[in-house]
Amino acid sequence: MRLNPSSRIAALGAGFAVLTLASAPASAQDWQVARKGDWIVTGRVTDVASGADDAITTAAGAATGLRVDVGDSVMPTLGFTYFVTDHISVEAILGATRHEIRAQGPATDLAVHETWVLPPVVTVQYRPAPEARVSPYVGAGLNYMVFFNGDNRNGFDVNLDNGFGYALQAGADIAVSGPWTVNLDVKKVWFNTDADINGGTLKSDVNLDPWVISLGLGRKF
Repeated sequence: MRLNPSSRIAALGAGFAVLTLASAPASAQDWQVARKGDWIVTGRVTDVASGADDAITTAAGAATGLRVDVGDSVMPTLGFTYFVTDHISVEAILGATRHEIRAQGPATDLAVHETWVLPPVVTVQYRPAPEARVSPYVGAGLNYMVFFNGDNRNGFDVNLDNGFGYALQAGADIAVSGPWTVNLDVKKVWFNTDADINGGTLKSDVNLDPWVISLGLGRKF
């Protein structure tokens, strides 16, 4: 069963709380906050979940009754955050996820393609309370989707276009001990790709628009 984004965020929030409590020492007075010139490198578990539900048509634009479904993927990722000032930071995330693409209709539910996606996202973040133990942030930026190592299924031949998108972000770093932080991060990415199927006999204008929801442990340098 696919969870909606709010359920994913709630589940990760619960995990965030548990991990925070487990990580904090009984008397934690030695925690540190990041300042201008510092880096935080964060290892995360990331859920990339697309809500794509776009029509598959013929090359001439006629309806086929089929729609695109893109499966979720949970994978490890890395985040690199540099503090330009105490309040302004820049983050880049790296990682690759694998997604199954299906054609679905009233009497059809068929896998047509599996692909790896490299979706690097770079955001500029604003941190209103950088000196606080729990430091929230909001951000905005760009991403570039690269599809690679695609695997066609059930006699279909699917090609997806790489390209740019944009993203909004919200999250928080919580200092737990020394240079270590726990991170909860939510991004909404808007990205559109053209899918050519079977040499262009079928096509779809796919709005992937994934939620990128992460929980991780970071270290300040």
